[in-house]
Amino acid sequence: MSECKRYDEASQRAYTARLRAWTGGAETPPLAFVDTYGCQQNEADSETLRGMLAEMGYAFTDDEYAADLILINTCAVREHAEMRVLGNVGALVHTKKAKPGQLIALCGCMMQEPEAVEKVKQSYRHVGLVFGPHALPRFPQLLYEALEKTGRVFDVDEGDNRIVEGLPVRRGEPPRAWVSVMYGCDNFCSYCIVPYVRGRERSRTPENILRETAALVADGYTELTLLGQNVNSYGKGLPGSPDFAGLLDAVCALPGDFTVGFMTSHPKDATPRLFDTMAKNPKVRRHLHLPFQSGSDRVLAAMNRGYTRAAYLGLIDRARAAMPGLNLTSDVIVGYPNETEEDFEATLALIRRIRFDNLFTFIYSKRPGTPAAALSDSVSDATKRERMARLLAAQKEIRAGR
Repeated sequence: MSECKRYDEASQRAYTARLRAWTGGAETPPLAFVDTYGCQQNEADSETLRGMLAEMGYAFTDDEYAADLILINTCAVREHAEMRVLGNVGALVHTKKAKPGQLIALCGCMMQEPEAVEKVKQSYRHVGLVFGPHALPRFPQLLYEALEKTGRVFDVDEGDNRIVEGLPVRRGEPPRAWVSVMYGCDNFCSYCIVPYVRGRERSRTPENILRETAALVADGYTELTLLGQNVNSYGKGLPGSPDFAGLLDAVCALPGDFTVGFMTSHPKDATPRLFDTMAKNPKVRRHLHLPFQSGSDRVLAAMNRGYTRAAYLGLIDRARAAMPGLNLTSDVIVGYPNETEEDFEATLALIRRIRFDNLFTFIYSKRPGTPAAALSDSVSDATKRERMARLLAAQKEIRAGR
């Protein structure tokens, strides 16, 4: 197990002050370019990184050649996302050559994967700073060390798994704002890398979440989205055992004219209480994103999803009964190892039964270190692509028939 490094607020503030003194002495402020891949949680993390950089005296640019610092927040959920990151990082050798003092930094989920970190060490020598999600609160220290040292800085240890409140955030303009309510995941779906790179579930206290949301509403943000890898398991381990339905109710009780949504929900933890809370609060947007991943009970069990096809259908029926006209979206994976034609037909039948407003569709992507990655697979890539085409055609028919 890697060494756990604890966050020390006073120490990080001291590093921020040192960097602020350095940037303040420059004729013009140094420029940072922050690029984000992946989910909304990564977007929220990038807003925190921009907040830290602003406190350190950085200004911002979208021009990679003008940037003094390029910070890429990576995604590890699918192989395609990783290949895009590495392709773009490889191209940055040209910006580094044009501006030798430029610091190129990688962070995010991909940088918590040992194989990816080793690849960066060996093949991407122009990258000077690498850190994982657990090290984000220590960014001022890591940036200071990367700028001060002649060598490269890597911090991909596990961290102490605590939630650090009060970090600066630089958001986009109103009306939209993300609010993280929890971090990590305990589900360990057989295909998913998230628990290994984001860590175990930990929830923010209701008080801190309500304080942040109230401040956002006061600042003119009127479209709030509560974020977590699995918001439906919010509250585990907190005093008083709060749950997500109660948190959602409390957010809606805040004064002001705003709407609130959330993502992502896991079906095994979705409850009628949540749907009733959504239904009774006009501030909650009538949208539910509830990933089903497969319509086959055999595949769902292999995926370790924790629910059956019948249970999922029951949830949808219950949600629609509580909220007629509910906008419903979902995720589905085609080509999980050894998926049969019967398994796939069960998925097609499920989407035709439910008639989703939108689907986010993916061909299974092997993630090293997950249980599914060790499985042999009897299904060809061509068959998987053909099934994906059939799935997309079915969803297109559904949307055309609305």
